[in-house]
Amino acid sequence: MPGLCPLAPRRKTVIEGRKATTTEDGPAGRARLARDSVKLAVVVGALGVVFGDIGTSPIYTLQTVFSPSDPHPVPVSAQNVFGVVSLIFWSVTVIVTVTYVLLAMRADNDGEGGIMALITLLRRRGGQGRRRVAVVLAGLGIFGASLFFGDSMITPAISVLSAVEGLKVVDDSFESWVVPITAVIIVVLFLVQRRGTAAVGRVFGPVMITWFTVIGLTGVTGIVKHPAILEALSPTYALDFMVGHFDIAFFALAAVVLSVTGAEALYADMGHFGRRAITRGWVFLVFPALVLNYFGQGALILEDQANLSSPFFLLVPGWARLPLVLLATVATVIASQAVITGAYSVASQAAQLGYLPRLRIAHTSETERGQIYVPWINWLLMFSVLTLVFAFRSSSALAYAFGMAVTATITITTLLFFYIARSKWSTPPWLIWIGGGVLLVVDLLFVAANLTKLVHGAWLPLLIGLTAFTVMTTWQRGRQIVTAERNRHEGSLREFVDKLRNGESPTQTVPGTAVFLNRGNDSAPLAMRANVEHNHVRHEHVVIMSLETEPVPRIPDIERISVDDLGYADDGITHVTARFGYMETPDVPRTLALVDPSDTEGRLQVDDASYFLSKIELRRGDEHTMAAWRKRLFIATSYITADAAEYFALPRERTVIMGSHIDV
Repeated sequence: MPGLCPLAPRRKTVIEGRKATTTEDGPAGRARLARDSVKLAVVVGALGVVFGDIGTSPIYTLQTVFSPSDPHPVPVSAQNVFGVVSLIFWSVTVIVTVTYVLLAMRADNDGEGGIMALITLLRRRGGQGRRRVAVVLAGLGIFGASLFFGDSMITPAISVLSAVEGLKVVDDSFESWVVPITAVIIVVLFLVQRRGTAAVGRVFGPVMITWFTVIGLTGVTGIVKHPAILEALSPTYALDFMVGHFDIAFFALAAVVLSVTGAEALYADMGHFGRRAITRGWVFLVFPALVLNYFGQGALILEDQANLSSPFFLLVPGWARLPLVLLATVATVIASQAVITGAYSVASQAAQLGYLPRLRIAHTSETERGQIYVPWINWLLMFSVLTLVFAFRSSSALAYAFGMAVTATITITTLLFFYIARSKWSTPPWLIWIGGGVLLVVDLLFVAANLTKLVHGAWLPLLIGLTAFTVMTTWQRGRQIVTAERNRHEGSLREFVDKLRNGESPTQTVPGTAVFLNRGNDSAPLAMRANVEHNHVRHEHVVIMSLETEPVPRIPDIERISVDDLGYADDGITHVTARFGYMETPDVPRTLALVDPSDTEGRLQVDDASYFLSKIELRRGDEHTMAAWRKRLFIATSYITADAAEYFALPRERTVIMGSHIDV
């Protein structure tokens, strides 16, 4: 009998009415337990990286809404408190839960999320008849991605400042230390980024679980003192506040939007942890904790209207405030982590799609390909965040700037999503108009409210966004010009091979394999042309290799390579096209190892191959291809391009760089 065999797995049968189920304690059970442990670890990691921004918004949201220093303050009254708390609850529900968690995160590009993923979906799904609309929306998406960079700069500054300012609640004498302490924390945060989001997530995950548990419990203490605040769960309070007191509620939206900051980070970081882990973390822990805390703060304000200065920290007794400040400081560091990792993802995808120069990217996890570190973006963000901290010096001063980037990005995401829902999933038009219309009206109300704060700081994220948008579109246009000019200099690849074949370009053949990296199979590589015309030599095996980035995150190895003999099967010259996804960093030697020897007129000596790169020096020409200032910007931007040999994983001791110049 199996049950008597010492090697058989133990079985346990559970009877539930008429239904019996069998559980395994053997290998299958252990495998299932291991899978569950991995899923739990991913959820914990997501809590440590993704939810920090939105999870720390209770520190400053209600405080900003009722702040007397606001240019359009909300008078404190029971009716207004109920209306604001209800408005916050339904804003978080509609924008985060519905727009992002239930809708936008389903529009993934092979697992990757964020605005850049939506742009690639537009490029793949736009269709001929809707090409113009798709191009316009893609441009709008690039602006949204640009605004996200502004969010990535403002979030660390306002989050850490708001937490450290809690020291003033403990003791007024700490006020002069707020800015220096904030600056030190931010510097340390950016210095540890090179360790990767996986390591950071493992450390931050348990902290964020503690954070959400604590803010949920502190919220409960406030609700217990004034349970009537729970009536604000009804949408009628939010509607009454908006309709009956529109002159107050409209301006209040500019502060209410702070409750949804970090929603875009949930979407942008989806490739790091997956939709399921983020959804579970939001539904089962983050959302309930946020709701409890907001309602607890509302109850506190109803009880004592003098607690407007910092209702979040005043929810706890005096002895617990310093520990809460310390916990809040750590949590806001994690909030900064959410947008920093999102900025890495957006910059990496933008570079692969041709909107930014090739950037040096470090992959920080051997198991999770989406976890990356981009040094240039890291140091740019650190410098920008420190500048904001020393310039604004308080979270309340930054609050007016914060909402503009958030609301504009959310609106663009909603618009792109519903266009994709129609073109990709053939969603009925009536559902698009009703669902999309309602969500866009909500989003546009927030945008309009934040525009009223334009002179009070809302100009800052718009300026950052417009700057980034200008750089990205200028780089894309300049890249097109350089590619066309380079093709003209290089000449036809087929004609060049024909001349070699017919002996019109006399050369001496030397043993070995030479690999010339090129942009396509139409033109001859500048380095190869120079080698033949000036050195009069060619290698026994010549591989002209083109790398193409597809609008998908990753390409399987079986689909990566295509080979063309360029018309001759015995001349030793072969063209290889290697396709990569926009989330992959090309590894040329590894890719060449995938090539079938039968396709390349003999086995390639990859381990001893010489690699040739064409280094292009850009100069400002006289032709009117772009405005003069855009030419200068394009050339300046080119200096941040990562080293090609390092980026393509080429062995430096076998890499030859041959220079040329092109006028822009």
